[in-house]
Amino acid sequence: MTDPNRGTGALRAVPPLLREAPRIVRADLRPGRRDPLPRHRHLGRLAHGHIVLFCVLMGIWDVNQYESFMEPATGAVPLLVVLQSAAPVVALARPSAALWLSGGTLAVTAALTSAVFGVGWPWSLPGIALHALVLLLLALRVRPAAAVAALGVSLLTGAGAVVPRGVPQLGTLAQGVLAFALAVALGCSLRAARVSRGRLVEQEVLTAEERARRALLEERGRIARELHDVVAHHMSVISIQAQVAPHLVADPSPELRENLAGIRQNAVDALAELRHVLGVLRGAGDPADAAGARHAPQPTLAQLDDLLATVRAAGLDVSAETRGTPRPLSPGTELSAYRIVQEALSNVIRHAPGARATVSTHYHPAGLTVRVTSTAPSRRTGGKAAHSSGEPGHGLLGMRERTAMLGGEFAAGPTPQGGWEVTALLPAPVPPPRRT
Repeated sequence: MTDPNRGTGALRAVPPLLREAPRIVRADLRPGRRDPLPRHRHLGRLAHGHIVLFCVLMGIWDVNQYESFMEPATGAVPLLVVLQSAAPVVALARPSAALWLSGGTLAVTAALTSAVFGVGWPWSLPGIALHALVLLLLALRVRPAAAVAALGVSLLTGAGAVVPRGVPQLGTLAQGVLAFALAVALGCSLRAARVSRGRLVEQEVLTAEERARRALLEERGRIARELHDVVAHHMSVISIQAQVAPHLVADPSPELRENLAGIRQNAVDALAELRHVLGVLRGAGDPADAAGARHAPQPTLAQLDDLLATVRAAGLDVSAETRGTPRPLSPGTELSAYRIVQEALSNVIRHAPGARATVSTHYHPAGLTVRVTSTAPSRRTGGKAAHSSGEPGHGLLGMRERTAMLGGEFAAGPTPQGGWEVTALLPAPVPPPRRT
């Protein structure tokens, strides 16, 4: 009895590349397949023009060679030479069709000339050059399996012409085999290098995107850790007020006591859950930062003068100006404004040595506008001014996230004088006056 699984087992023993080869050859060498040759990075379309000029010169040489050997020349030979000379031009857009055109022309020309001479003469030197160019253009755009199959088809055109009549032109045949093999090898190598470069570029893009996404998540996590402290403060105040409220009324009703007790209990439960979340967020950050920030109060604009003094001690010439009437803002707005100024001044110190900075805070009915402007750096780092790079770092990302979280608007960019400007509009409408 025969084993029905024997054929399946034998097929599985074949390497995957060999199993896929027939499918690759059918797909890549399909005559109707269109695959235009892209422009050269430096030469543009000039390389296409060189190919056309090369085909014209080889065609003229080929016609003259056949006319000198075949007296009188057969009328079909010039037509075949024209078709073969046109094959590389066709390969610029349809390399598979050009392969079959050039291969068929080589076979018919070899059969015709061999019949005239009575001996095997498979290829002329111009014909070898033209077909080698077709193979090169084909190998640049098809997979290696298809390129090797095209080489085999090309060699068969010469073998079919010389086998019936001997091989007196063995030198020409050897030259063709060598030229065709080198063209396929060169084309496959260049294609492999181009594919490798493309994959490397894709990997670099993915890495940059992943790095930007990770930086965005880190900034959002850091902002969330800071804002959790603000929310926890408000929840604590709610709990205390709910506990104290019954003592402020002479004779509170049981319903009022029950509602206030429920408010206090909900606030305590929410505060407990918030502390759990806050612990997770801080644990995901830098342990050193978390240990230092666990008991530190979140800064507000009241500490802005201390921040400017610290920056001046670090060597930055900074001035401050305030427009409008300062008023209390929400803790989240105060914290975001302080962090934006802090990060903007840090960027000036790091990337614009010798520059002068101005911090402007403008209180208006719609909210608060924070603007940090720096002059052009008087010293250069690495032979290039830092402001001229134009690459946003994590600092700009954090400032943009803080502004977007509050529903504000953020802008950053170079100034006409060569400096840098950061502007953040933080919404904080003036509350309406209370009615008495």
